[in-house]
Amino acid sequence: MPYFSFHTHSDFCDGKASVEEVCQKALELGFSAVGFSSHAPVAFDTTWAMQFQNLESYIKEVNRCRLKYRGQLNIYRSLETDFVSQTRSIPFSTYRNLGQLDYIIGSVHLVNNPEKNGDLWFLDGPVENYEKGLKACFDGDIKKAVTQYYRQIQEMVLTQKPDLIAHMDKVVMNNKGRFFSEEEEWYQSIMEETLQIIAKAGVIIEVNTRGVYRGKYHTWFPNEQVISRCIELNIPLTISVDAHHPDELNAGFDEALTMLKKAGCPSLSFFEGKSWKQIPINDVIPND
Repeated sequence: MPYFSFHTHSDFCDGKASVEEVCQKALELGFSAVGFSSHAPVAFDTTWAMQFQNLESYIKEVNRCRLKYRGQLNIYRSLETDFVSQTRSIPFSTYRNLGQLDYIIGSVHLVNNPEKNGDLWFLDGPVENYEKGLKACFDGDIKKAVTQYYRQIQEMVLTQKPDLIAHMDKVVMNNKGRFFSEEEEWYQSIMEETLQIIAKAGVIIEVNTRGVYRGKYHTWFPNEQVISRCIELNIPLTISVDAHHPDELNAGFDEALTMLKKAGCPSLSFFEGKSWKQIPINDVIPND
């Protein structure tokens, strides 16, 4: 089976190329399928999310390319939708309907302190923003902040029912071992609690390669230990490159595939037609 990508950005959000340019590169690389997943509009100003007024154009452009490349490349439409809380986020069901989505990716980039309900701790972006937000939103209490991050993932899974969770332990990326260790008992406990909820809900977890190939982190999101636990809990997995440029479309895919095979992952989640299905991992063989 050729390469595939179901978490892909374009210039409708913070991607660096058009939908058509991504499709052309996917064809060049021998992809079987590509799913576009621009960052969904959010209810505040941002430079990385799609604007509400561009959603209709996004729908039309993905449809146009879907028709143009029919028979050559399977093209799907999604959104990577941020969740803060039920009172501060647009319901995922609204986006499913408005965006005429094939599936939806849920993510948490912004952590809310329910006791303050003001500023948001932004996990991504420059490293210095991580510490600044931690102090502003949680008075520097890393245990409280990280626990709230995973509580938001749990709430997202239970209330919004995404098909797939993006980079589910990304809270570690800008930590870089400064504020907490992933080996601490409290962290292991909240991670296990979160994985149990995900397993019960049957939501897919992506193995996201972007941190590695961009040099921002030494391993995948989630890490190998979490991936092994996902396999034990029968949580469905897939590989996501999270490309923001056509040249990144298969970056890190082969390495993640090799790791998953060694870890004993039996299958990967693959979107086809109108639904997700499981394909044997040994059938996922990238083009030479």
